[in-house]
Amino acid sequence: MSSRDDILARVRAHRPAPARALPEIPFFDPPAGTDLLATFTQSFLQMGGTLPECGTADPIAVARQSVSTARVVCSRVPEIPGNRPLTADTPPASLADVDVGVVCASFGVAETGSLCLTETDLLVNTLGYLPQHLVVLLDPAQIVSNLHRAYQRPEWRSGHYAVLQSGPSATADIEGVLVHGAQGVRSLRLFFVPHRTDTSGTAAA
Repeated sequence: MSSRDDILARVRAHRPAPARALPEIPFFDPPAGTDLLATFTQSFLQMGGTLPECGTADPIAVARQSVSTARVVCSRVPEIPGNRPLTADTPPASLADVDVGVVCASFGVAETGSLCLTETDLLVNTLGYLPQHLVVLLDPAQIVSNLHRAYQRPEWRSGHYAVLQSGPSATADIEGVLVHGAQGVRSLRLFFVPHRTDTSGTAAA
């Protein structure tokens, strides 16, 4: 037996017992009755996001109007048509000249004001980052309390890509001056749209 085989045999013979089950970790849920929408809104605004005032108007109509003057609009929301076609074969880098991207988020996280954008929401992943501005629709019923609950969502297991995006791109590394849009979208506008139809044509949960 070679030295290598002898060492490996000894390692195998002295392996620890099978791994024990990991300890249960609480979800650290907020107190019962906590207003998740209000908590999310506060966190989202703190992260630099924008919540346009809709009043009693249809939020989709307001969102549609807000992008109507943009030169290049690329949309994943049928109710808000764009003028830049998007297919699964669209080269990711070709979205660099898009002024406004329009997408629907899978869910939001109240604790951080984050939005989950998946490959299904974006179709082409760069739609969430290369446009100058991003408009996002979110069903308020799809807001979870914190990151512990967020990572229990099926989106992390049902696709190849999902990301939590918190507000527009921002950096303050240079002389302590806050700059938006340094590495991504310059603004992120959010519209709450209850129980809408998603981009595949099926009713959102």
